[in-house]
Amino acid sequence: MLLHHYRFRPDPSLLDEAGLRARLAALDAERGSTCTTAGHIAAFKQALGDMSSTLDARFHQGEDIRNLVHGRAWGMDRILTLAWERVRWPESLEGIALLAVGGYGRGELHPHSDIDLLFLLGDPDDAPYREPLSQLITLLWDIGLEIGHSVRTVAECVDEARSDITVITNLLETRTLIGPERLRDEMRRLTAPDQMWPSDAFFAGKWQEQVTRHRKFNNSEYSLEPNLKSSPGGLRDLQMIGWVAKRHFGAPLIEEIVERGFMTDSDLRIYSQGQAFLWQLRYALHELTHRAEDRLLFDHQKTIATMLGYRDQPDSLAIEQLMRRYYRVVTTMAELNDMLLQHFSECILQAEQPPDIRVLNNRFEVYARHIQARHPNVFKRRPGALLELFVLMAQHPEIEGVRAETIRLIREHRHLIDDAFRDDVRHQSLFMELLRSGGDVARQLALMARYGVLGKYLPEFGRIIGLMQYDLFHIYTVDAHTLRVLDRMQSFRGRAAQRDFPLAYELARHLPKLEILWIAGLFHDLGKGRGGDHSQLGAVDARQFCERHGLSRRDTQLVTWLVEHHLLMSQTAQKRDLAEPDVIREFALVVHNEIHLDYLYLLTVADIDATNPTLWNGWRSALLRQLHSEARRALRRGLEQPFDRAEWIDDTRQEAYALLRGMNADLAEVERRWERFGEDYFLTYSPSDIAWQTLGMIQDPSRPLVLISAPTEEMVDGGTKVFIHTRAVANLFAATVAAFGQLDVSIHDARIVTTLDGWTLNAFILLDANDQPIRDPGRLRHIHDVLVESLIDPEEYPRIASRHTSRQLKHFRVPTRVTLEYDALHQGSVLELIAADRPGLLARVGRIFMEFGISISAAKIATFGERVEDVFFITDANEQPIYDEAFKQRLISQLCEVLDAEV
Repeated sequence: MLLHHYRFRPDPSLLDEAGLRARLAALDAERGSTCTTAGHIAAFKQALGDMSSTLDARFHQGEDIRNLVHGRAWGMDRILTLAWERVRWPESLEGIALLAVGGYGRGELHPHSDIDLLFLLGDPDDAPYREPLSQLITLLWDIGLEIGHSVRTVAECVDEARSDITVITNLLETRTLIGPERLRDEMRRLTAPDQMWPSDAFFAGKWQEQVTRHRKFNNSEYSLEPNLKSSPGGLRDLQMIGWVAKRHFGAPLIEEIVERGFMTDSDLRIYSQGQAFLWQLRYALHELTHRAEDRLLFDHQKTIATMLGYRDQPDSLAIEQLMRRYYRVVTTMAELNDMLLQHFSECILQAEQPPDIRVLNNRFEVYARHIQARHPNVFKRRPGALLELFVLMAQHPEIEGVRAETIRLIREHRHLIDDAFRDDVRHQSLFMELLRSGGDVARQLALMARYGVLGKYLPEFGRIIGLMQYDLFHIYTVDAHTLRVLDRMQSFRGRAAQRDFPLAYELARHLPKLEILWIAGLFHDLGKGRGGDHSQLGAVDARQFCERHGLSRRDTQLVTWLVEHHLLMSQTAQKRDLAEPDVIREFALVVHNEIHLDYLYLLTVADIDATNPTLWNGWRSALLRQLHSEARRALRRGLEQPFDRAEWIDDTRQEAYALLRGMNADLAEVERRWERFGEDYFLTYSPSDIAWQTLGMIQDPSRPLVLISAPTEEMVDGGTKVFIHTRAVANLFAATVAAFGQLDVSIHDARIVTTLDGWTLNAFILLDANDQPIRDPGRLRHIHDVLVESLIDPEEYPRIASRHTSRQLKHFRVPTRVTLEYDALHQGSVLELIAADRPGLLARVGRIFMEFGISISAAKIATFGERVEDVFFITDANEQPIYDEAFKQRLISQLCEVLDAEV
């Protein structure tokens, strides 16, 4: 029997109804009455428990999930019938009926699903039923049933349904359990589409509900902790199809719309298989949590993966295998939902509208702003039309989508995309025509992925569909992330990017060849999931693609270089000291020319912004803009020219001096102070920062001096700057970061400079808990006051803040890793720390540095989901690099021991 022809058959082995009746009768005989006692309640509870145990055992034995879901509903019908019989009802029950509603009305129950009931009355006079209803509801609660119930007359149901689409939706899914069927028939007659909520209004209302619901999940099926019911592609999307079909066609079963031609046999098979998988997950989730839980949280994913038989493999964890299947299933369900609802829209909303048809060529035409095949054999006769369709959509931006019947044709013929198809120069030319079209290329590639064409044409893309990485940093699957990267690239060309991504906007408008950006974006992560360096693996794939598609040697080399080095810019900006000219020169040597630099900048920004909605912020933007600017200057100056430190220092001093002259500063005092600062100060800070800091030190003689500068609302880049000038003491850094920890702010950059006479010139970049600059004047004053108080006596080491670690962070174990190497650029050592993120981490590191007599000259702080990757430029107590191997090992061991013990 085919999967989609499934019919549930009552299974008496699930519930010993005869045995329960006999036990209840025996208890009645003992008391000589039919009143409900503790013994009766215990009998019901045991029957329910036995049924649940039987169903759970069968679940773990791998029985068809539909038997279990429908079987529980059937068993509940019998329990409710027996409970109803325990109550003393009036002699005539023609005026009341018990109806199952909602999911239970569909005959579906998961282990802890709500049991929604409607007591339907024919007459407003409910006096004869009040006492029996109270007894029944109390009994149902006493035996442990989670019921949701309402008592309404037929007229009341009609009135509520007329004004509330959720009520009319619930009334579509009702079954009479007990009582006269005529009451339900009357209710259905009075709430039929010819009485209220005609098909078009119902469809429009439910469509808006779905749009709103999807928006809550960022319109993406790819959530780290999805909701099995409400996320896009989830059970609600499948139920949506059923609701619309029932309302329009009066079809009580989803199978019936196949007979009406609005759903194919293949559609129904996909629907049933997807529903069965989601039911499996939901059943396991309910059993595991002992409640009606629909969120597939990190707390449960590993256990459920094991429950469903997934096992860790060398190249993927069990949880990654489970979630990959989940993402593939919900993507398919979302596609089916899109297609069928569009089909319904044409039949319901546009049924009376005359067709507006415009012929594009012999194969395609536009029907009501949607492209459609002109005959059903178009893809069979000319397989290349599978690509041509998307080229036409890119060339005609007025086309809003693909008609449902054509989507079905695509699904039925995409198997034609094989090696011979991919090697055909005509098809290669079509794909390149799409990339060079100048239209919304990102949208067309996303549609190609949605309909399974992109994964067929690019097998490398097909391999990463649904591939997840089990961490909090990569919150999308690799394929979803890739498509989001392309979308970001496309957005850089729009006016809206002028404010949020001004440099990207300018660069994107002047790129010589956009197709190079599209290809690099497509391939930058396609090497993941295969072991090895994904950048190198992706570069090999990208080169083969370019050579196969006839790109010039120069363009092929550029694409390959971009894929291989797509992490270079972000890693340099976030982990290297951009104040060090040699770092800029080293980066520029790899980049080689400005064309490479501009393409790499756009790829990097798109990659970061598409990885995680919280990752892109003003500070990361400022770092990348600074790196791009400095690298461009180095490239224009010429890489063959060695860096002249004296020239750099002199230029910085002169610019800062000019700024201070314009501020009417006491220039003699400026000179006196600068004599104490040393050369490193003028390498570390920009002229504008030096002017701001110097003016503060001259104007405010208080000690310690704390200056705070917040970016204006108009500034999209940067963070809140804090400058501290005070006596240098051993535990100053530790005390400062501990104070910041108490203020619930995060440090993203630190620069520590000590003057020749033992004073500090320390600067920090701060962001708030949402990774945004701190601008509120009241909060800035509070930060200032707390820092001043802490630094007056830094020996009074502030208490390390103890804040709640988020639920999600608790599910990740990141072993602490520390590397400590000689740093030739700073004539010191560089320590890189990778550890699990948690409140107060930097303060704990600062305390360990203090205990070991470590001096810090700079720090780069970066958080990636559940882990931090921090870089510290350090020296020993004598301001020398750390050479002593035993000392190095003690420091590394102490950091690992303390930080791992906390986790």
